Amino acid sequence: MWSVEKANEWYREKGWVVGFNYVTSSAVNSTEMWQSESYEIDCIHRELALAAEAGFNSCRVFLQFLVWYAERDGFLKTFDSFLAVANMHGISVMPILFDDCAFSNKEPYLGKQQAPVPGVHNSGWTPSPGFVISDNPDYLGTLEKYVKSVVNAFSTDKRILAWDIYNEPGNSNRGAKSLPLLRDSFKWARDCAPEQPLTAGVWEWKEWDMECIGLSDIISYHDYMPIQASKERAESLVKYRRPMFCTEWLHRLGNNTVKSHLQFYKDAKISIYNWGLVNGKTQTYLSWNAEENPKDGMPEVWQHDFYYGDLTPYDPDEIALLKKATSC
Repeated sequence: MWSVEKANEWYREKGWVVGFNYVTSSAVNSTEMWQSESYEIDCIHRELALAAEAGFNSCRVFLQFLVWYAERDGFLKTFDSFLAVANMHGISVMPILFDDCAFSNKEPYLGKQQAPVPGVHNSGWTPSPGFVISDNPDYLGTLEKYVKSVVNAFSTDKRILAWDIYNEPGNSNRGAKSLPLLRDSFKWARDCAPEQPLTAGVWEWKEWDMECIGLSDIISYHDYMPIQASKERAESLVKYRRPMFCTEWLHRLGNNTVKSHLQFYKDAKISIYNWGLVNGKTQTYLSWNAEENPKDGMPEVWQHDFYYGDLTPYDPDEIALLKKATSC
Protein backbone atom coordinates (compact mmCIF):
# COMPACT_ATOMS: atom_id res chain seq x y z
CA MET A 1 0.00 0.00 0.00
CA TRP A 2 1.18 3.49 -0.81
CA SER A 3 2.26 5.74 2.02
CA VAL A 4 0.26 8.89 2.71
CA GLU A 5 3.21 10.91 1.44
CA LYS A 6 3.46 9.01 -1.84
CA ALA A 7 -0.29 9.27 -2.45
CA ASN A 8 -0.30 13.02 -1.90
CA GLU A 9 2.78 13.58 -4.04
CA TRP A 10 1.06 11.66 -6.86
CA TYR A 11 -2.06 13.82 -6.44
CA ARG A 12 -0.13 17.07 -6.57
CA GLU A 13 1.27 15.97 -9.92
CA LYS A 14 -2.14 15.01 -11.30
CA GLY A 15 -4.13 18.03 -10.18
CA TRP A 16 -7.92 18.25 -9.95
CA VAL A 17 -9.59 15.43 -11.86
CA VAL A 18 -13.03 16.08 -13.31
CA GLY A 19 -14.42 12.94 -14.86
CA PHE A 20 -17.57 10.98 -15.62
CA ASN A 21 -18.73 7.39 -15.34
CA TYR A 22 -18.86 6.22 -18.92
CA VAL A 23 -20.95 3.66 -20.71
CA THR A 24 -21.35 4.19 -24.44
CA SER A 25 -24.83 5.38 -25.36
CA SER A 26 -25.02 2.32 -27.63
CA ALA A 27 -24.57 -0.16 -24.74
CA VAL A 28 -27.10 -1.31 -22.17
CA ASN A 29 -24.36 -2.66 -19.87
CA SER A 30 -20.63 -3.38 -19.63
CA THR A 31 -20.93 -6.62 -21.61
CA GLU A 32 -22.42 -4.87 -24.62
CA MET A 33 -19.85 -2.09 -24.33
CA TRP A 34 -16.82 -4.39 -24.46
CA GLN A 35 -17.61 -7.60 -26.32
CA SER A 36 -16.16 -7.56 -29.82
CA GLU A 37 -19.48 -8.01 -31.63
CA SER A 38 -20.96 -4.83 -30.13
CA TYR A 39 -17.91 -2.65 -29.35
CA GLU A 40 -18.40 0.70 -31.12
CA ILE A 41 -15.18 2.66 -31.49
CA ASP A 42 -16.79 5.41 -33.62
CA CYS A 43 -19.34 6.07 -30.88
CA ILE A 44 -16.52 6.30 -28.34
CA HIS A 45 -14.66 8.81 -30.53
CA ARG A 46 -17.72 11.05 -30.81
CA GLU A 47 -18.65 10.93 -27.16
CA LEU A 48 -15.17 11.37 -25.71
CA ALA A 49 -14.55 14.33 -28.02
CA LEU A 50 -17.74 15.86 -26.64
CA ALA A 51 -16.58 15.20 -23.07
CA ALA A 52 -13.22 16.83 -23.68
CA GLU A 53 -14.90 19.89 -25.14
CA ALA A 54 -16.99 20.21 -21.96
CA GLY A 55 -13.84 20.22 -19.81
CA PHE A 56 -13.69 16.61 -18.61
CA ASN A 57 -10.23 15.10 -18.25
CA SER A 58 -10.98 11.56 -17.05
CA CYS A 59 -13.53 8.76 -17.23
CA ARG A 60 -14.36 5.78 -15.04
CA VAL A 61 -15.32 2.62 -16.92
CA PHE A 62 -16.74 -0.76 -15.86
CA LEU A 63 -14.87 -3.74 -17.26
CA GLN A 64 -16.62 -7.11 -17.49
CA PHE A 65 -14.97 -10.35 -16.34
CA LEU A 66 -17.18 -12.46 -18.58
CA VAL A 67 -15.96 -10.69 -21.73
CA TRP A 68 -12.34 -11.20 -20.67
CA TYR A 69 -13.12 -14.87 -19.93
CA ALA A 70 -14.53 -15.36 -23.43
CA GLU A 71 -12.07 -13.24 -25.43
CA ARG A 72 -8.87 -12.97 -23.31
CA ASP A 73 -6.26 -11.32 -25.57
CA GLY A 74 -9.02 -9.87 -27.71
CA PHE A 75 -10.45 -8.11 -24.69
CA LEU A 76 -7.08 -6.61 -23.81
CA LYS A 77 -6.69 -5.33 -27.38
CA THR A 78 -10.17 -3.83 -27.25
CA PHE A 79 -9.43 -2.07 -24.00
CA ASP A 80 -6.12 -0.83 -25.39
CA SER A 81 -7.97 0.70 -28.33
CA PHE A 82 -10.29 2.46 -25.89
CA LEU A 83 -7.31 3.86 -23.98
CA ALA A 84 -5.87 5.14 -27.25
CA VAL A 85 -9.05 7.05 -28.10
CA ALA A 86 -9.37 8.45 -24.59
CA ASN A 87 -5.75 9.59 -24.64
CA MET A 88 -6.29 11.23 -28.02
CA HIS A 89 -8.91 13.42 -26.35
CA GLY A 90 -6.86 14.14 -23.22
CA ILE A 91 -8.95 11.86 -21.02
CA SER A 92 -7.37 9.49 -18.50
CA VAL A 93 -9.11 6.26 -17.51
CA MET A 94 -10.02 4.67 -14.17
CA PRO A 95 -10.99 1.05 -14.92
CA ILE A 96 -13.24 -0.93 -12.55
CA LEU A 97 -12.46 -4.64 -12.29
CA PHE A 98 -15.44 -5.97 -10.32
CA ASP A 99 -18.96 -4.68 -9.62
CA ASP A 100 -21.83 -5.88 -7.42
CA CYS A 101 -24.56 -3.69 -8.96
CA ALA A 102 -27.28 -5.78 -10.61
CA PHE A 103 -30.16 -3.49 -11.58
CA SER A 104 -31.47 -6.13 -14.01
CA ASN A 105 -31.48 -8.85 -11.33
CA LYS A 106 -29.67 -11.05 -13.83
CA GLU A 107 -26.28 -12.70 -14.05
CA PRO A 108 -24.02 -11.41 -16.84
CA TYR A 109 -24.34 -13.27 -20.16
CA LEU A 110 -22.61 -13.13 -23.53
CA GLY A 111 -24.09 -12.35 -26.91
CA LYS A 112 -26.94 -10.04 -27.81
CA GLN A 113 -28.13 -8.19 -24.73
CA GLN A 114 -31.77 -7.56 -23.84
CA ALA A 115 -33.14 -4.24 -25.09
CA PRO A 116 -33.77 -1.54 -22.46
CA VAL A 117 -37.07 -1.78 -20.64
CA PRO A 118 -39.00 1.43 -21.40
CA GLY A 119 -39.20 3.74 -18.39
CA VAL A 120 -36.73 1.75 -16.27
CA HIS A 121 -33.40 3.11 -15.05
CA ASN A 122 -30.42 0.89 -15.97
CA SER A 123 -32.73 -2.04 -16.76
CA GLY A 124 -30.00 -4.16 -18.37
CA TRP A 125 -27.16 -3.71 -15.89
CA THR A 126 -25.44 -6.89 -14.70
CA PRO A 127 -22.63 -7.43 -12.16
CA SER A 128 -19.06 -8.53 -12.74
CA PRO A 129 -18.10 -11.33 -12.42
CA GLY A 130 -21.62 -12.27 -11.37
CA PHE A 131 -22.59 -13.91 -8.11
CA VAL A 132 -22.69 -17.48 -9.39
CA ILE A 133 -19.00 -17.15 -10.26
CA SER A 134 -17.88 -15.10 -7.27
CA ASP A 135 -19.56 -17.57 -4.88
CA ASN A 136 -17.98 -20.62 -6.53
CA PRO A 137 -14.53 -21.36 -5.05
CA ASP A 138 -13.61 -23.26 -8.22
CA TYR A 139 -13.40 -19.90 -10.01
CA LEU A 140 -11.03 -18.24 -7.53
CA GLY A 141 -7.95 -19.03 -9.60
CA THR A 142 -9.62 -17.74 -12.77
CA LEU A 143 -10.62 -14.51 -11.06
CA GLU A 144 -7.01 -14.07 -9.97
CA LYS A 145 -5.86 -14.63 -13.56
CA TYR A 146 -8.34 -11.98 -14.73
CA VAL A 147 -7.11 -9.34 -12.29
CA LYS A 148 -3.45 -10.04 -12.98
CA SER A 149 -3.96 -10.31 -16.72
CA VAL A 150 -5.54 -6.86 -16.93
CA VAL A 151 -3.40 -5.07 -14.35
CA ASN A 152 -0.12 -6.55 -15.61
CA ALA A 153 -0.95 -5.54 -19.18
CA PHE A 154 -1.34 -1.89 -18.20
CA SER A 155 0.61 -1.59 -14.94
CA THR A 156 2.96 1.08 -16.33
CA ASP A 157 0.50 2.67 -18.76
CA LYS A 158 0.27 6.44 -18.28
CA ARG A 159 -3.21 6.43 -19.78
CA ILE A 160 -4.50 4.65 -16.66
CA LEU A 161 -5.05 7.14 -13.84
CA ALA A 162 -5.89 4.62 -11.10
CA TRP A 163 -7.44 1.17 -10.63
CA ASP A 164 -10.89 0.97 -9.06
CA ILE A 165 -10.73 -2.59 -7.83
CA TYR A 166 -14.36 -3.18 -6.91
CA ASN A 167 -17.45 -1.03 -7.43
CA GLU A 168 -19.91 -1.04 -4.54
CA PRO A 169 -18.90 -4.35 -2.95
CA GLY A 170 -21.88 -5.72 -1.07
CA ASN A 171 -24.55 -4.20 -3.30
CA SER A 172 -27.52 -6.36 -4.38
CA ASN A 173 -28.04 -7.30 -0.70
CA ARG A 174 -24.72 -9.13 -0.49
CA GLY A 175 -23.25 -7.07 2.34
CA ALA A 176 -20.07 -8.43 3.91
CA LYS A 177 -20.28 -11.54 1.70
CA SER A 178 -18.23 -9.64 -0.89
CA LEU A 179 -15.36 -8.80 1.45
CA PRO A 180 -13.22 -11.90 0.71
CA LEU A 181 -13.15 -11.14 -3.02
CA LEU A 182 -12.52 -7.47 -2.28
CA ARG A 183 -9.47 -8.35 -0.16
CA ASP A 184 -8.19 -10.96 -2.61
CA SER A 185 -8.56 -8.55 -5.52
CA PHE A 186 -6.42 -5.89 -3.85
CA LYS A 187 -3.76 -8.51 -3.11
CA TRP A 188 -3.76 -9.78 -6.68
CA ALA A 189 -3.50 -6.27 -8.08
CA ARG A 190 -0.67 -5.35 -5.70
CA ASP A 191 1.20 -8.49 -6.76
CA CYS A 192 1.46 -6.80 -10.18
CA ALA A 193 3.21 -3.75 -8.63
CA PRO A 194 1.31 -1.23 -10.78
CA GLU A 195 2.58 2.34 -11.01
CA GLN A 196 -0.98 3.58 -10.55
CA PRO A 197 -2.80 3.74 -7.19
CA LEU A 198 -5.52 1.29 -6.17
CA THR A 199 -8.87 2.19 -4.67
CA ALA A 200 -12.38 0.94 -3.92
CA GLY A 201 -15.16 3.31 -2.98
CA VAL A 202 -17.17 3.60 0.21
CA TRP A 203 -20.83 3.72 -0.77
CA GLU A 204 -22.99 2.33 2.05
CA TRP A 205 -21.12 4.20 4.79
CA LYS A 206 -21.45 1.21 7.11
CA GLU A 207 -18.78 -0.39 9.27
CA TRP A 208 -18.02 -3.30 6.92
CA ASP A 209 -18.14 -0.97 3.91
CA MET A 210 -15.44 1.26 5.39
CA GLU A 211 -12.92 -1.55 4.91
CA CYS A 212 -12.44 -0.14 1.41
CA ILE A 213 -10.56 2.79 2.91
CA GLY A 214 -8.05 0.62 4.72
CA LEU A 215 -7.18 -1.15 1.47
CA SER A 216 -6.94 1.92 -0.78
CA ASP A 217 -3.99 4.10 -1.78
CA ILE A 218 -6.38 6.97 -2.52
CA ILE A 219 -9.76 7.47 -0.87
CA SER A 220 -12.80 7.09 -3.10
CA TYR A 221 -16.46 7.23 -2.22
CA HIS A 222 -19.94 7.69 -3.68
CA ASP A 223 -22.27 10.50 -2.69
CA TYR A 224 -25.63 11.41 -4.17
CA MET A 225 -26.76 13.49 -1.18
CA PRO A 226 -27.69 17.21 -0.88
CA ILE A 227 -24.81 19.60 -0.32
CA GLN A 228 -24.78 19.75 3.47
CA ALA A 229 -24.71 15.98 3.78
CA SER A 230 -22.03 15.86 1.08
CA LYS A 231 -19.86 18.29 3.04
CA GLU A 232 -20.25 16.21 6.20
CA ARG A 233 -19.34 13.00 4.40
CA ALA A 234 -16.26 14.58 2.85
CA GLU A 235 -15.21 16.00 6.23
CA SER A 236 -15.42 12.53 7.78
CA LEU A 237 -12.75 11.31 5.33
CA VAL A 238 -10.25 14.14 5.78
CA LYS A 239 -8.68 12.38 8.79
CA TYR A 240 -7.14 9.75 6.49
CA ARG A 241 -4.98 12.48 4.91
CA ARG A 242 -5.11 10.86 1.49
CA PRO A 243 -6.31 12.24 -1.87
CA MET A 244 -10.09 12.11 -2.13
CA PHE A 245 -12.12 11.08 -5.17
CA CYS A 246 -15.91 11.16 -5.26
CA THR A 247 -16.27 8.57 -8.00
CA GLU A 248 -20.05 8.81 -8.25
CA TRP A 249 -22.14 11.96 -7.86
CA LEU A 250 -24.91 13.95 -9.63
CA HIS A 251 -28.47 13.17 -8.62
CA ARG A 252 -30.52 16.17 -9.68
CA LEU A 253 -33.72 14.69 -8.27
CA GLY A 254 -32.03 14.54 -4.85
CA ASN A 255 -30.64 18.11 -4.93
CA ASN A 256 -27.19 16.87 -5.89
CA THR A 257 -26.48 19.09 -8.89
CA VAL A 258 -23.73 20.83 -10.83
CA LYS A 259 -24.81 24.17 -9.41
CA SER A 260 -24.91 22.95 -5.81
CA HIS A 261 -21.78 20.76 -5.73
CA LEU A 262 -19.19 21.56 -8.41
CA GLN A 263 -17.58 24.57 -6.73
CA PHE A 264 -17.49 22.80 -3.36
CA TYR A 265 -15.55 19.90 -4.86
CA LYS A 266 -13.13 22.26 -6.55
CA ASP A 267 -12.53 24.32 -3.40
CA ALA A 268 -12.09 21.15 -1.32
CA LYS A 269 -9.70 19.66 -3.93
CA ILE A 270 -11.87 16.55 -4.21
CA SER A 271 -11.68 14.96 -7.65
CA ILE A 272 -15.02 13.87 -9.08
CA TYR A 273 -16.77 11.54 -11.52
CA ASN A 274 -20.45 12.30 -12.12
CA TRP A 275 -22.69 9.51 -13.34
CA GLY A 276 -23.25 9.43 -17.07
CA LEU A 277 -22.48 11.41 -20.19
CA VAL A 278 -24.80 10.78 -23.15
CA ASN A 279 -28.38 9.60 -22.67
CA GLY A 280 -28.50 6.11 -24.15
CA LYS A 281 -29.49 2.52 -23.56
CA THR A 282 -28.78 2.58 -19.82
CA GLN A 283 -31.52 5.22 -19.45
CA THR A 284 -29.85 6.69 -16.38
CA TYR A 285 -31.50 10.02 -17.06
CA LEU A 286 -34.53 8.33 -15.48
CA SER A 287 -35.11 8.07 -11.74
CA TRP A 288 -34.10 5.02 -9.74
CA ASN A 289 -37.72 5.01 -8.57
CA ALA A 290 -39.78 3.72 -11.49
CA GLU A 291 -42.98 5.28 -10.19
CA GLU A 292 -41.42 8.74 -10.66
CA ASN A 293 -40.81 8.20 -14.39
CA PRO A 294 -43.26 9.17 -17.14
CA LYS A 295 -44.80 6.22 -18.92
CA ASP A 296 -43.57 7.65 -22.21
CA GLY A 297 -41.51 10.66 -23.15
CA MET A 298 -38.72 12.50 -21.39
CA PRO A 299 -38.83 13.53 -17.70
CA GLU A 300 -38.58 17.24 -17.02
CA VAL A 301 -35.68 16.72 -14.61
CA TRP A 302 -33.00 14.14 -15.40
CA GLN A 303 -31.40 12.13 -12.61
CA HIS A 304 -28.02 11.69 -14.38
CA ASP A 305 -26.32 12.35 -17.76
CA PHE A 306 -25.40 15.59 -19.57
CA TYR A 307 -26.31 15.13 -23.24
CA TYR A 308 -29.19 13.94 -25.37
CA GLY A 309 -28.53 11.18 -27.88
CA ASP A 310 -28.05 13.78 -30.64
CA LEU A 311 -25.20 15.25 -28.49
CA THR A 312 -27.02 18.46 -27.59
CA PRO A 313 -26.75 19.39 -23.88
CA TYR A 314 -29.54 18.69 -21.43
CA ASP A 315 -28.71 21.97 -19.67
CA PRO A 316 -26.30 24.37 -21.42
CA ASP A 317 -25.78 26.26 -18.15
CA GLU A 318 -24.31 23.13 -16.57
CA ILE A 319 -21.85 22.72 -19.44
CA ALA A 320 -20.85 26.37 -19.08
CA LEU A 321 -20.17 25.84 -15.38
CA LEU A 322 -18.05 22.76 -16.13
CA LYS A 323 -16.01 24.63 -18.72
CA LYS A 324 -15.45 27.55 -16.38
CA ALA A 325 -14.46 25.36 -13.42
CA THR A 326 -11.99 23.30 -15.43
CA SER A 327 -10.42 26.16 -17.38
CA CYS A 328 -8.64 27.76 -14.42
